[in-house]
Amino acid sequence: MTDAARLVDAYLQHCEDRELNEAERYLAPAARLEFPGGASYASLRAMVASPKAYNWVRKHRDRYVVSVDDELTTVVSIGRLYGERLDGTPFEGVRYVDVFTLRQDRIVEQLVWNDLPEAGLVPATT
Repeated sequence: MTDAARLVDAYLQHCEDRELNEAERYLAPAARLEFPGGASYASLRAMVASPKAYNWVRKHRDRYVVSVDDELTTVVSIGRLYGERLDGTPFEGVRYVDVFTLRQDRIVEQLVWNDLPEAGLVPATT
């Protein structure tokens, strides 16, 4: 695993564990956090405070793809989500792709795509 992939992996683990102070250390000032349906957040705390369609969710991070150019590094995390619905029933195997843009070892952008609508966990958007 490359250093950039390790950085993203550590950030994701801190986010999953709700260690937000630690996770925020990986973010550049004014980092862009965009989630399915066009939901954008100015901070991790705003993202965590947003209404949820599940009790909790975690990631099986299956692989990383890393691309480096002169000033930016792109890290793509590909895997499967698992967690617990609001009614307490478990779910697993929901595909996700997260695309991170890093500048000087800080995340400047996180773009998230997943199949939670297809799994019936969140409303589909058009």
